[in-house]
Amino acid sequence: MNIRLLGTGGADGVPALYSDSRVSQYAREHGGKDIRSRTAAIVDGTLKIDLGPDTWAQMARERLDARDWSAIIFTHSDADHFSPDELMYALYPFNDFEFVGFIVYANELICRRILDKFPEWPFEMKMTRSFDPFTHGEYKITPIKAHHNPHEDAQNLIIQDDERTLLYGTDTGIWDDPTWEFLQDYKLDCLVLECSEGFNPTPYDGHIDANEFVEVLERLRKMGTVHDDTQVITTHHSHQGGGTYAELQDFFAPHGVTVGYDGMLVDF
Repeated sequence: MNIRLLGTGGADGVPALYSDSRVSQYAREHGGKDIRSRTAAIVDGTLKIDLGPDTWAQMARERLDARDWSAIIFTHSDADHFSPDELMYALYPFNDFEFVGFIVYANELICRRILDKFPEWPFEMKMTRSFDPFTHGEYKITPIKAHHNPHEDAQNLIIQDDERTLLYGTDTGIWDDPTWEFLQDYKLDCLVLECSEGFNPTPYDGHIDANEFVEVLERLRKMGTVHDDTQVITTHHSHQGGGTYAELQDFFAPHGVTVGYDGMLVDF
């Protein structure tokens, strides 16, 4: 299995469009891995996770073809993860297709918003619920409940094939007890986890900072969910977190964590 991190930035990206923060200024001057588009990923070139406003640029940058997608799996409805207008370009009059080549998996709120926006369009949608696994081709996909928005079933994703297990978590917050209990039954080959607040924690509890990332990781290690061979990658970094790519690397290296960057391909 592999996962490509198409984007690893927070809601306003890095550099943020209207910001003169130190991290934004550094990214403009140095480019490279300090440029972060809005967070999204693709598993094995076929399972697209989230469809945000930077989708076209990410796919063009990586020379990928959206016709290879067999599914779009949405995690939640925040605008940096869910840009419903992007769906219409798969169909007439933008293309000659009468049906799209992928299934949309999403929570109730997103399904309702897609139906309201495109009531006559032939999208195949399947509603997802936290802790309720479903299969798609060779994959078993289990959404787990994130601590992000009390008004929505925001989900992180456990994705498994016959050999490997991935946990992809953006907008996680510190999980509530039911999620921690659920994770006790899993052993991960790869963990991709948010670090939105970086070195600048805020009172908002729907994201985690760098120290909380380490706390979550150590708890997963004590549970046995994360083990010595688990690849651990960060994502969803905000410029407001106050860390450049190199600074984040310096912090996370002693903890056995790799700092994610746009375009990163992880095989496991």
